[in-house]
Amino acid sequence: METEKISEYTYRIKTPEMNVPAKIYASEKLLEQIKQDSTLKQACNMASLPGVQKHVCVMPDGHQGYGFPIGGVAAFDAQKGLISPGGIGFDINCGIRVLKTGLTAEDIKGKEEQLANILYSKVPVGLGKGGYIDINEEQLDRVLEKGVEWMHQNGYATEKDLERCEEKGRLPGKPDKVPEEAKKRGLNQLGSLGSGNHFLEIQVVEEVFNEDTAEAYGLEKNQVLVMIHSGSRGLGHQTCSNFVRRFEKAYPEIAEEIPEKNLIYAPIKSEEAQDYISAMYAAANFAWCNRQAMTEAVRECFETLLDHKEVELVYDVCHNIAKEETHEVNGEKRDVIVHRKGATRAFPSGHEKVPEIYRDVGQPVLIPGTMGTSSYILSGGEASMSLSFGSTAHGAGRVKSRSQSKQDYWGEDIQKDLKRKGIHVKAVSGSTMAEEAPGSYKDVDEVIKVSDSLGIGKKVVKMRPVVNIKG
Repeated sequence: METEKISEYTYRIKTPEMNVPAKIYASEKLLEQIKQDSTLKQACNMASLPGVQKHVCVMPDGHQGYGFPIGGVAAFDAQKGLISPGGIGFDINCGIRVLKTGLTAEDIKGKEEQLANILYSKVPVGLGKGGYIDINEEQLDRVLEKGVEWMHQNGYATEKDLERCEEKGRLPGKPDKVPEEAKKRGLNQLGSLGSGNHFLEIQVVEEVFNEDTAEAYGLEKNQVLVMIHSGSRGLGHQTCSNFVRRFEKAYPEIAEEIPEKNLIYAPIKSEEAQDYISAMYAAANFAWCNRQAMTEAVRECFETLLDHKEVELVYDVCHNIAKEETHEVNGEKRDVIVHRKGATRAFPSGHEKVPEIYRDVGQPVLIPGTMGTSSYILSGGEASMSLSFGSTAHGAGRVKSRSQSKQDYWGEDIQKDLKRKGIHVKAVSGSTMAEEAPGSYKDVDEVIKVSDSLGIGKKVVKMRPVVNIKG
């Protein structure tokens, strides 16, 4: 598929079948990796959907997904456009949060194994496995409706936790639109990590790039942080699956004409679309509460093992979501439904959606690497509003499939190698570690370089991993 280079780190595809161009934000090295799978074809499919606006984007960590590519961003007209579950992902509101502590690397030196063990014992990991907080069916409905506000009302969150979540941890979800079988799957999973690429990681700030922004975020060199990556668990997956099937039955003519099953969509004003949005927002609320419950587990662990109570939320971002936002399209402000699939919102300083405490410096953007490489915190960049609908990358991005990774790596060897580097990994199985081997991912430093150079997300701090808990 022909890509035209239009500037450094920006490439474009435009064919007669596409309603808008597809823009790929990548270095030459990353673009060659992106070309190895169906990412670019999926981007063109995305750009051919009705109601799509301006251009679609592939972030520098982009790779093949179901329907839309992971690392894909597209905006559709809020009145005449559409909603596509495949443009959001099966793990609705899979996201990242970072906690800061008053500890330094020296404070936890020699206690890494103990930290790994206590976190592994307190935070349920793997498929199923229960949750940190027990709730009944009525309480689950309140979680789905109110999000982190319910956690705050019931003593599981602080006022700062509430203020430092994207959307304050609540979208207008409707519990009655979430399928009953999805609710059953989520009922015992509040405060659980899950499996696959989800993790809980203790990190140390290794490098500070912007002192003023780091200070605004409460970060400094050598500080201990905790990063949590998880989503809406079985509840979100089941919700997405059910609505994909419902859309296919309601719109057989669309299902027939789309090039890939998971591109299925519903017109935005239809009953099916509105029901999905209500259910998707409810699942997003569950995901925020899930990460909040794990935050409470982390706090308990740090107090028990280290007698340390200063564990505060820096920020929480979602990277599988669709929301109505206002963006400039062809020189005028327009209300659009922005689909972000494996992409992080990156609003700049002054934006009304950025919490007041961070508004002078921009939204924190949390980007993990792998269990063997660095992670980053960026700040939302001004250029993101014109280039990427206020978005940037969400991670390193896979370069090998899970099946290929299991052929190429042996989990126990990875665990031993990482321990020699001072990284303590505890996982459900060696298979999980093989799937998530650092070599299965793109170079996160390269991904960050592209984001920073384009100005869509600016470097603030870089962290190195110390302890990693895998599902």
